Amino acid sequence: MRFTRRSVLQGLALAASLPAMGHSSHAEPAGAIRKVIPSSGEEIPAIGLGTWITFNVGDDPLLKDECAAVMAAFFEGGGRMIDSSPMYGSSQPTIGYGLKKLGYPDRLFSAEKVWISDPASGAEQIEASRAHWGVEKFDLMQVHNLVSWEDHLPMLFEMKAKAQLRYVGISSSEGRRHREIERIMASEPIDFVQVTYNILDREAEERILPLAREKGIAVIVNRPFRQGSLIRQLDDEPLPEWVGETGARSWAQFLLKFIISHPAVTCAIPATTRVDHVRENLEAGGGVLPDETMRRRMVDYVEAL
Repeated sequence: MRFTRRSVLQGLALAASLPAMGHSSHAEPAGAIRKVIPSSGEEIPAIGLGTWITFNVGDDPLLKDECAAVMAAFFEGGGRMIDSSPMYGSSQPTIGYGLKKLGYPDRLFSAEKVWISDPASGAEQIEASRAHWGVEKFDLMQVHNLVSWEDHLPMLFEMKAKAQLRYVGISSSEGRRHREIERIMASEPIDFVQVTYNILDREAEERILPLAREKGIAVIVNRPFRQGSLIRQLDDEPLPEWVGETGARSWAQFLLKFIISHPAVTCAIPATTRVDHVRENLEAGGGVLPDETMRRRMVDYVEAL
């Protein structure tokens, strides 16, 4: 996820074409895998775009244009969900910069978070986030890392009732506070839950993913590559001879297909600074998905490396 001169220049080549794209709405590739949001029946592509670290680029115009190029490729490839948080430094204004360049694509599914301990400041923070993005309202608002969730959730439910947002959720990262997440899932009418889940971090399989299916809650998966460390760990290892049976052509696609093949998972949100990587990630959201037997084989292979 490091910026290089080559990747920046590649991004700028695509960014140069962004103003001409306007409000065009791009069709999803043939065979794109769509997942259902249980509370509404709406379908969204199984691969989204995360912005943690990668979009925290400050006011650097070169890096902001590279992020805009990543967003352009994401929408061009059929992507919809972009996820961010006030916790992510300058990621929110970077998203807003890209959306403005792209003419605010209609297909955007905006996923944001409220992350503040003072309950009285929650609405103000959400409005600041909305202004950074430049959108009329958010599709999804999540209580990030469960900070003051007892106070924020009622506010979000009220906003949903007033059509000021479309969905309400909670989020956690790096396997934190799973017991409390389960309690909220069992007792509150949330639409989404966001957790860490990947081929090596599978704690969510024990209770959270089954509970999501039982309660009809959509699941967003963060840190699918362990912030890139999982890709770096596997890059020097050979893909299995049977990789074609998974529908993957690379380690990134192998890992993403494992995640989105779980029946409870709605959308995975890998983050990247590179146009070629966002295209590679989106390709994992098409074609075939591993069945349960293949998923077990994938786990066994990676754990043995």
